[in-house]
Amino acid sequence: MGFTRAELQTYRGRSIPDLMPPHPRLVFVGINPGLWTAATGVPFAHPGNRFYPALVEAGIIPRMPHIDVDGMAEADRRMILDAGIGISSVVRRATARADELTPAELRDGAQRLARDVAGWNARVVAVAGLTAYRQGFGKPRAVAGRQTESLGGAELWVVPNPSGLNAHATVATLAQAYAEPARAAGVIA
Repeated sequence: MGFTRAELQTYRGRSIPDLMPPHPRLVFVGINPGLWTAATGVPFAHPGNRFYPALVEAGIIPRMPHIDVDGMAEADRRMILDAGIGISSVVRRATARADELTPAELRDGAQRLARDVAGWNARVVAVAGLTAYRQGFGKPRAVAGRQTESLGGAELWVVPNPSGLNAHATVATLAQAYAEPARAAGVIA
């Protein structure tokens, strides 16, 4: 799978729809779509992103989904949705890096996300990105893990960002962190 740098740049500012089952047990929330995600229409699509490998290692999904320039196969989408997993973003606008977002975009996105979560009636929400959570949700001292407040009626967790730019996280440490909200949601035992 590949795109040229110029091709990817044409996806700046685009958004993708949420990947959401009718009654999600667990919603993972990324910061915003990257350019690979906008180009493929698949959340966490960049080949260096460790999101799906971490889900597999944690036992949240049974196998890696196949993602290519045309997106994700319907069988792989169903695998994620049938597990009760949803995927959304705090900010809808695609950028090359999350640090291109403004604090106002993060705050506005957090407010929209709270409304969306209430509408989905999600059991558990896991925001992937501590710094973005702190900025967007106005919690400058927040730490990773389960939060004391809820979001749109859902139990709220903050987990590490799976981006390859988050160098200190490994697939193993991401899998451990992602397994906690998955257990809370009843997705895994």
